[in-house]
Amino acid sequence: MSIWLFRAGKNGEYEEKFLTDNRIYLTWQNLNINLKNYKDRSLHLQKLQELYPTEKLNTIKNWETQIYPIAHRMNIGDWVVLPSKRTSTIHIGQILGDYTYNENNEDPYHHYRNVDWFAKDIPRNNFDQDILYSFGAFMTVCKITRNDAEKRIKAMAENGWKVPGVSNTMFHDADDTTAGSGTDLEEAIQDAISKYIIQKFKGYKMEILIEEILKAKGFTVYHSKQGADGGKDLLASGGEMGFGSPKICVQVKTQDAPIDRPTLDQLGGVMNNVHAEYGLLVSWNGFKDSVARAEGNQFFKIRLWDSADVIREIFENYEKLSPAIKAEIPLKQIWILSDKEE
Repeated sequence: MSIWLFRAGKNGEYEEKFLTDNRIYLTWQNLNINLKNYKDRSLHLQKLQELYPTEKLNTIKNWETQIYPIAHRMNIGDWVVLPSKRTSTIHIGQILGDYTYNENNEDPYHHYRNVDWFAKDIPRNNFDQDILYSFGAFMTVCKITRNDAEKRIKAMAENGWKVPGVSNTMFHDADDTTAGSGTDLEEAIQDAISKYIIQKFKGYKMEILIEEILKAKGFTVYHSKQGADGGKDLLASGGEMGFGSPKICVQVKTQDAPIDRPTLDQLGGVMNNVHAEYGLLVSWNGFKDSVARAEGNQFFKIRLWDSADVIREIFENYEKLSPAIKAEIPLKQIWILSDKEE
């Protein structure tokens, strides 16, 4: 069994279709060829050059290494890792079917394999940092083997998607495309910061962090005492002394599992009780797919923040945070050249 990284678009725009259809799709536009006819990789590369004549040769070579596996290297029984772009979670599935090419499907859904998504919404924080580093490969499709990833991910599956006790097993180097694919440095940094913050801000302390962020954004904040709070961890409002708008009811969750739909619905009820105009639901370990799908329906009333959103808010408001918070989260801004081909 092998484990493959598969991305559902640069911004996760195909994620819902992957999960709803129980499939993985190649999402290259205008890839109107049956890949089964191109087992010879030199002929495959030549055909891609014909299909994309304006692209540089190195770009075509890179694409070829990602397009080829779905038809010729992936096998029934292999696992697929799908990092979510909508929430801070990971979906994992098992390939059930052979490669299929359907020229009648809407572009770019011509190429697919059927998948059983047997583990959805696993919090990113559950995975060791080096495994997340592999998940951050720039490739849309690649095989993951670094640091015995296959063995360790299978062990997590047997342990309720938690990392088992520390092992003395020696790691083996990868022999596949992951090793040279490069990694999304921004995503890797964010994962490292996320793990650091949750070690220091769990439960009530996370409420304090969110309170500090809201104050830095200019809100007056009421923080409920620790314990029973009727579902209103924080109340925030604008205007003089907090008597203006917007009036926001905030719930903060740091439980190990992603938040489910009933929690979102509960926030709506609490908002009515306290006459809040808007709601903010903060879940460090993300949201189940059912919540993410409902986000559009709640757009004018409720916002969802996961760990990535909280970290973004920390970055944007860091200089306005209290000295105590900055002492617990010591950050330093650096500038690097971006990839011109992104």
